[in-house]
Amino acid sequence: MTCASCAARIEKKLNRMPGVEASVNYATEKASLFVPEGTTVDQAIAVIEETGYTAARPRPPQAEQPDAPGAPTAQDLEVAALRRRLILSSVLAAPVVLMSMIPVLQFTNWQWLALTLAAPVAVWGAWPFHRAAWANLRHGAATMDTLISIGVLAALGWSLYALFFGMAGMPGMTMTFSFTASPGGGADEIYLEVASAVTVFILAGRYFEARAKKQSGAALTALLELGAKETTLLRDGHEITVPTSSLVVGDLFVVRPGEKIATDGTVVDGNSAIDASMLTGESVPVEVGPGDAVVGATLNSGGRLVVRATRIGADTQLAQLGRLVEQAQTGKAEVQRLADRVSAIFVPIVIALSLATLVAWLLLGAGTVVAFTAAVATLIIACPCALGLATPTALLVGTGRGAQLGILIKGPQILESTRRVDTIVLDKTGTVTTGRMTLVAAVPVAGVDEKELLTLAGAAETGSEHPIAQAIVSGARDRVGALPAPESFASTDGLGVQALIEGRVVLVGRPRWLTEQWAITLPSELRAALAVVEGQGRTAVAVAWDGKARGIVAVSDVVKNTSAAAIAEFRRLGLRPVLLTGDNETVAASVAAEVGITDVRAGVLPAEKAEIIRALQGEGRVVAMVGDGVNDAVALATADLGIAMGTGTDVAIEASDLTLVRSDLIAAADAIRLSRRTLATIKANLFWAFAYNVAAIPLAMLGLLNPLIAGGAMALSSVFVVSNSLRLRGFRGLAPGA
Repeated sequence: MTCASCAARIEKKLNRMPGVEASVNYATEKASLFVPEGTTVDQAIAVIEETGYTAARPRPPQAEQPDAPGAPTAQDLEVAALRRRLILSSVLAAPVVLMSMIPVLQFTNWQWLALTLAAPVAVWGAWPFHRAAWANLRHGAATMDTLISIGVLAALGWSLYALFFGMAGMPGMTMTFSFTASPGGGADEIYLEVASAVTVFILAGRYFEARAKKQSGAALTALLELGAKETTLLRDGHEITVPTSSLVVGDLFVVRPGEKIATDGTVVDGNSAIDASMLTGESVPVEVGPGDAVVGATLNSGGRLVVRATRIGADTQLAQLGRLVEQAQTGKAEVQRLADRVSAIFVPIVIALSLATLVAWLLLGAGTVVAFTAAVATLIIACPCALGLATPTALLVGTGRGAQLGILIKGPQILESTRRVDTIVLDKTGTVTTGRMTLVAAVPVAGVDEKELLTLAGAAETGSEHPIAQAIVSGARDRVGALPAPESFASTDGLGVQALIEGRVVLVGRPRWLTEQWAITLPSELRAALAVVEGQGRTAVAVAWDGKARGIVAVSDVVKNTSAAAIAEFRRLGLRPVLLTGDNETVAASVAAEVGITDVRAGVLPAEKAEIIRALQGEGRVVAMVGDGVNDAVALATADLGIAMGTGTDVAIEASDLTLVRSDLIAAADAIRLSRRTLATIKANLFWAFAYNVAAIPLAMLGLLNPLIAGGAMALSSVFVVSNSLRLRGFRGLAPGA
C-alpha cells in the first residue's frame, strides 16, 4: 500500500465478501477480519491479491523477531531503499534545476547534460510512482501516484520531443522566463527540471512517511522484551540457569533481589516487596509472601523468593497485555490525508481536462504543436508538487520545533485528533506525580527533636534495600546531612528493621509491627498524626528507640511542580481532565485535590483503563491519554490521541502518538498546541495548493501558459508552501526553558 486510499480500496473489496467485516489499517499494514463460517482467510487473501496487493497471515509475535540480533526487517529495507533513491535523485536533480532556472549557467549544449542527469531521476527515481500508477490503472483506480507519474512522464516526454524533434536540441539553446507566452509557445523549451523536482520532492515526503510508519508495530516487541530472558530453575535442590521459554507450569524458580520475575506464579517460600508499577501503576511496592500471586516481568525489590510457575508463554498477563495493545492499534482508524481524499476526484478530472484541451485545439485547427503544448501545460500546472509538499514540510518543521521543546510527533495521521480532543485522561504515577517515593513529613513526639528523629530513622534504614527505606534515607540525608553507621542491623521482611545506632536500639517499621512484635504502643498524639498522614494517602512508618515510640515519618509519591499549571492550561484549551490510576481512592483523591482535578477514577486495572477510555468515547468524547507505564499502553493505543512521557517505558512510548521527552506534564499542553498549529498550517498549505491549481488550469487550457511557465508557477507555489511551513519555527512553548 502506498497511500491511505489503498487501504480504503482493500477494505471496500473485503467488505463486499458475503458476511465479512474488515478493517484495514494503513499505518500497521494489517487487516482485522471477521470471517463467517464457510469463508476462509485464504479466500480473503485471494481477494486482496486480485485487487493488486499482497497479503499473508501474521506470524506469531515471537516469530516476528529476526533470527540474528540486529538483522534488518522488511520495513528497515524499505526505508533504506527509499533513502538511497532520494539521495541519488537529489544529487542528480540539483544541477538540472540550477541550470534550467539560472541562464548564466546554461553553457553550450547544457541541455544534453540536463537530459543525461534528469532521465534517471524521472525513470528510476520515480519508479515507485510509475509502478503504483500502473497497478492502479490495471484495476481502474487513480491516486496521487497516478498524477505524479503522468506529470513526470509528460514533462520528460515533451522535453524529449523538443530536444529531438524541435529546436531545443540546438547548440546555444537557452531558457528564459516569460509570463506573457503566446498560445502554442514553448515548442523549443525543455521541462526536465519539472520532472526532476517533482520526483525529489515527492520522494522526500514518501521517505519521511515510511520512516515514521516503521515504528507503528514496535509496541508488541517492546512488551516482549520486558520479560526476563533467563531464570534460575530450582530442581532437586539445585539451582540451574535456563531460558525463560523452557519453563513449564509447576516448575519452581528462584528470584533474587533486583531480578525480574520470570513468569506468572505463586510464592512458595520467602518474603519480599515487588515493584509492579510497570504493570499495575501502583507507586508503592507490594509486599508478598508464601501463597501470594506474582506477575511475570515485575521486579523483586527485597528478599529471595521461590516461585511456582502457574502460567507461561501466551497465557501470562504480559502476553495478554501485548495482545490488547495489538488489538487496540489494529482498530484505531487512520486519518486519511486531505490530498489523498481529494486526489480520487482531482486526478481523473485533470487527465480529462488535458485530453479535452488537446482535442479542442486540434479541432480548432491550431496544429499539433499548439495542441500538445497546451495539453502538457495543463498536466504540469496541475502536477501535485505543492500538494505533495503541503503535509511533509509542515510536519517536518513542526516536528523539528517540537523536538526542540521535548515533543515528538510521530506522524501526520494524529494531528486531526489533537484538533478534536475534548477530554484528557491522565495517569497518576509518573505523569502527574514523580513516580518515586519521597520523604514528605516527620512528626516527633513532645521532647524529641525532628533532626534526631530523622537521623536515627535514616541511619537504621541504611541497611535496607526496600524503596520506602531508601526514600527515608535519602530524605534524612537531605535534611540533616551525614548519617551515623549502624553497629548492627536486622530486617523483618515487609514489616521493619532493627538497628543499633550510637548505643540505642532503634526500630523503624509498620506501627502494628511495633505493637505486636515489640509491645510498643503509639501515644495518642502519634495515633492522631498517623490518621492524618494515612488520610492524605501517604505511607506512615513508626520510629522507636529505647522501648518507646518517638515519632512517625511519612513517604509519598509527590506531585510534580508543573502539574497544577498543566491542568489549568488543559482547561484553557477546552479539555476536561480526568485522573486515572491503579492506586487507592484516598491517594488518588489527595493528588487530584492538589492539582485541581474533579473527575477521578481510582483502583483501575490495566485492561479497565482501556475500557474507561472506550466508555468516554461512547459518550461522544474525543479522548487524549497521557501515561508512562506498561499498564498505560493499551489505554494509549485505544485513545484517539496517545501521549507518552519519555521518562516512561518503551512500550508506552511505542503505543502512543505523541511522546514527551521532558518529564513536565505541561509539555503535554505544548504538544497539543503545537499539533493543532501544525494541522492548521497543513490545511492552509493544501488550500493554497489546490487554489493555485484551480486558478492556473484554465489559463493552461487556453494556451496562455507554456509548460516552462507552468513549471515556474509550480515552483513558486512550492516556495509559498515551504515559507508558510517555516513559520512554525516561531512556536513558543509554555514549559520552563521552552
